[in-house]
Amino acid sequence: MTTAKKTPAKKRAVPASKKLEMAIVSSLEDIKARDIEIFDVRHLTSMFDQVIIATAESTRQTKALAKHLRDTVKDLGSKVYGVEGEDSGEWVLIDLGDTVVHIMQPAARENYNLEELWDHPKPKLSRKRPVADDDATED
Repeated sequence: MTTAKKTPAKKRAVPASKKLEMAIVSSLEDIKARDIEIFDVRHLTSMFDQVIIATAESTRQTKALAKHLRDTVKDLGSKVYGVEGEDSGEWVLIDLGDTVVHIMQPAARENYNLEELWDHPKPKLSRKRPVADDDATED
């Protein structure tokens, strides 16, 4: 009796942008961020590809999330282009190039409502219908 060798299933390569997204979300979850939302905004702006918004319960947690995220991104070999708002801790913006992360306390998140700004579906392409040639057939 012969046995067939099993060939290992081919693994699909995960794009670098998806790996970064997964690392960002994992990093935020490590420090117990809430209500993490990811928006693909390529159809809205050419400045970046996605926006990630998360809620922190306190100034201390906001700062801890920002620091942990910066460390995680650097460990992956990616670059942190800028961090804004870390002094106050109510709203920290972390610029990762193609991804912008907002870590906000509940009052700031409710007040600024970034979800309304970025949660617009990609517009559907309209199909042009051929114009009926009813007038061309007149005698």
